[in-house]
Amino acid sequence: MWYDLIEKSDPEIFGSIKKEVGRQRNSLEMIPSENFASAAVLQAIGSALTNKYSEGYPGRRYYGGNQFVDEIERTAVARAKSLFGVPYANVQPYSGSPANLEVYLALCKPGDVICGQSLTDGGHLTHGWKTSVTGMIFKSVQYGVGDDGYVDIEGMRRIILKNRPKLVWVGASAYTRAFPFKEVWDASNEVGAYVAADIAHVAGLIVGGVHESPVDYSHIITTTTHKTLRGPRGAIIMVTQKGLDKDPELPEKIDRIVFPGMQGGPHDHTTAGIAVALMEASKPEFKEYAQQVVKNAKALAEGLKKRGIKLVTGGTDNHIVLMDLTPFGKGKGVFVQDALDVVGITVNKNTIPNEPSSPFYPSGIRLGTPALTTRGMKEEDMVAIAGFITDVVDEVKANELPSDKAGRVACLKEFKAEIASNPRLLEIRGRVLELCGRFPLYPEITA
Repeated sequence: MWYDLIEKSDPEIFGSIKKEVGRQRNSLEMIPSENFASAAVLQAIGSALTNKYSEGYPGRRYYGGNQFVDEIERTAVARAKSLFGVPYANVQPYSGSPANLEVYLALCKPGDVICGQSLTDGGHLTHGWKTSVTGMIFKSVQYGVGDDGYVDIEGMRRIILKNRPKLVWVGASAYTRAFPFKEVWDASNEVGAYVAADIAHVAGLIVGGVHESPVDYSHIITTTTHKTLRGPRGAIIMVTQKGLDKDPELPEKIDRIVFPGMQGGPHDHTTAGIAVALMEASKPEFKEYAQQVVKNAKALAEGLKKRGIKLVTGGTDNHIVLMDLTPFGKGKGVFVQDALDVVGITVNKNTIPNEPSSPFYPSGIRLGTPALTTRGMKEEDMVAIAGFITDVVDEVKANELPSDKAGRVACLKEFKAEIASNPRLLEIRGRVLELCGRFPLYPEITA
């Protein structure tokens, strides 16, 4: 048994892990930032490498006994450089948000002007949103999307030319179309800004050849490794040739900020997991996987539209579908998310452009196909899932949020109690279970 030692030593934690494995097997994981790492990656991050301290870099460690860790990190770096076509990579960042902050600290001083896509328009917290430390330390100006949901290219250019930022981000976490790498690059070049491409969501799609690469349109690239790359929860910072041309010392600046500037010893077990995931991503079958992710997202989008669901931008170019529930009223996302949870479809509520409610009670639902595709599902399964989702929406769309905070808390508590035994939702739950059963997850794990 995969977890036999945990079962013997800590039955309480084993029980929780067993339940989580069961939840993943018996649910449709549709949060776009989630995926299923391979069993090989799971073994790497659960290995004895977790015991080692390795402050520094290969050949330049502050502790002894790192000769084999050096081999692993060098392999991970070489694979990242080869896959993404860059001359430099640092695989030590603990996660995506620290990686982005490390880019800021390598390039900017507190108070410098920085620019990124607005969170409420699909961007990421770390691209300068006001509640993020990146929006507190630096002077953030943000670009957004137009009424059609696409990035407002002319508006973005005007903001960059007016404010002359030191650093401009391109990339997003809830944007359903191809990232405008060239357009951001062209505008940023007019003011001499650094361009950082955050490809956390689309890294696997780029490797798979179904999304344009930012290598020719950026100085720095950051990515997480656990989304469409299907690796562990880590991150990579890369410098492009254009980045080296602009500042030959850029790799050294990033190295110094990662360690000792922000981090201590790297997580060697995660580095090994990243190396394994990058090896898997280099295989021909990964390209097929990436292509299927996009095919599935397009099929899901069409299935939802045919059943009367409004979508931001009307569809998708990548792995994300963003439902706009405003035809049923504002703030419906929380009801739909909780009801989908009951039937075993895991999503996240999300703001939409021109959000009429609030980030806490938004009017959208963000869906993704990476994890479903990893399980082997195809277009016809997406059509079925679109039916499950729209049936759930129909069941709960009449619910309304009170205007006061206390009333909302009470309303949602009562709503959750009611949907737990809703006959219609339980019937849909049965259909979800049947679909999950046809696509087994982790046969190696017997817990």
